[in-house]
Amino acid sequence: MPIDTSHLREIRADIRAGRFTTVTAGLAPGFVQANLAVLPKEEAYDFLLFCQRNPRPCPVIEVTDVGSPEPVAVAPGADLRTDLPRYRIYKDGVLADEVTDVTPFWRDDLVAFLLGCSFTFEWALLDAGIPIRHIDEGKNVAMWKTSIACRPAGRFHGPMVVSMRPIPTAMVSKAVTASARFPNAHGAPVHVGDPAALGIADVNKPDWGDSVGVRAGEVPVFWACGVTPQAVALASKPAFMITHSPGHMFITDLPNHELAAI
Repeated sequence: MPIDTSHLREIRADIRAGRFTTVTAGLAPGFVQANLAVLPKEEAYDFLLFCQRNPRPCPVIEVTDVGSPEPVAVAPGADLRTDLPRYRIYKDGVLADEVTDVTPFWRDDLVAFLLGCSFTFEWALLDAGIPIRHIDEGKNVAMWKTSIACRPAGRFHGPMVVSMRPIPTAMVSKAVTASARFPNAHGAPVHVGDPAALGIADVNKPDWGDSVGVRAGEVPVFWACGVTPQAVALASKPAFMITHSPGHMFITDLPNHELAAI
């Protein structure tokens, strides 16, 4: 029996019309959300190789045809120029603009990459009874640039970015198991515990997103993050790159279970 995706088209229509411009955490329960990276064709192979070499932060779920903004395999009829709440434009490694529509920036030589997102496995955590504070508080997830270097490919190099969720100590193993089922949405955590081991000086001061703190009886748990390409853009300085604004994801038609490994 076909899955009804009409509500997902309605969400994307609201985003396209500018009626929804905030973070997408907790939106479209049960369906895959994706990070976005868009580059000229001449750099697309190196970026695809970078993703292949760094599957934890950059799991590829779709690559568009050159010049096409339509993610045919995961959301036919959608438009990656308009259907994310907010975008960032990088030029020569500098954040040049933040907009809600990238149609004026689109070119016929661009290739779009959709990468798995931790907002997908969050539903598995919630189903397991694990609280997620940034959803409860209506905030964006907290993200940091780390001291972990990604494996370079061509011109692309830079640090891994991680997201953090404070997890009750007794539920950490359950959180690891639940997220590990989704390798194409970052999978199991890359680190549990001391933020300093990742080069994070202050767990209350994220580089992107909102701080939710770590309370008594909780452990900070860190997952690889799809904002990594933005840190890579700052480090590698490609002439032109479009990304999502952190936390403002693309809603696909894929049910979460299609990314589950087991």
